[in-house]
Amino acid sequence: MNAWDDNNKEKWIQFMQVNGLTIYGGGQIDGQGKIWWDYCQEDKSCPRPSQIQALSFHSCNNLRVSGLQHVNSQKNHISINGCNDVDISHLKITAPEESPNTDGIDISASNHLHIHDSFIGTGDDCVAINGFSSYINISRVLCGPGHGISIGSLGKGGAYETVEEVHVEDCTFKGTMNGARIKTWKGGRGYARKISFERIRMINAGNPIIIDQTYVNRMAAASTDEEYDAWSSSSSGDVEISDVSYKGVIGSSTDARAVYFNCGDGAGCRNIVVEDVEMTSAVAGKQLFAVCNNAHGTSSADRSPRVPCLLP
Repeated sequence: MNAWDDNNKEKWIQFMQVNGLTIYGGGQIDGQGKIWWDYCQEDKSCPRPSQIQALSFHSCNNLRVSGLQHVNSQKNHISINGCNDVDISHLKITAPEESPNTDGIDISASNHLHIHDSFIGTGDDCVAINGFSSYINISRVLCGPGHGISIGSLGKGGAYETVEEVHVEDCTFKGTMNGARIKTWKGGRGYARKISFERIRMINAGNPIIIDQTYVNRMAAASTDEEYDAWSSSSSGDVEISDVSYKGVIGSSTDARAVYFNCGDGAGCRNIVVEDVEMTSAVAGKQLFAVCNNAHGTSSADRSPRVPCLLP
């Protein structure tokens, strides 16, 4: 493959409306993204396509992808949009930790996906699950480095978006910036519900458990502090978050704040369950703690860290 050129191409390899497609084997897709990352470091305005993807699937049902290696995409390595019944397995996706916006697998408007038995280590989300996606199962994935497995962000610019029935199990986060994350924009609408993280191992992970309903990309919200303050004060409402469980999450956290539920001032986060979560600090002798804002649910009382806002 040749290096990326400057022809404003958003998708390098794309499949559209191909049903029953199977892609497998030991080949490698090398996005040769370093030229773009270096350019963006030198010029922060970075006039590049907004959604460059090395491998994109749009409206492909009954899709199977297995056995490939993906290296150094300019932005997203794999994009799944408008697809139903997808199985992705035995992939190796890698990019440097400092590479910008190099999501491993980016999912939107898709249903009934299973991602399993894979390694994803990039500069952004290992897996990002965006609006209008449901019945997503992720299992036996080693994530790291990267920003964790994320629901969202949802609700940017007041948009209505929904995500439900996402189940992550038997996964490991190693050296990630975040672990199990849900992020929504202030002022957004819609819901994220019926989400579970079970039997998860954290190895020196930052923000191991986090819900943030005030997620803000300042550059996307406004170009100046004054515009940002005006935007923040005028935004109201929240994407509703409910029925989220964390069960059997163990390991080490690089942050003392190992659990962070930053829920909006409206309905907040409802029916949050924290059960059998046992975390220790990656820094010897440091105590872990939880921070809550308007989160409601239940938590095990004899685990670490204790989550006081969810205790009876």
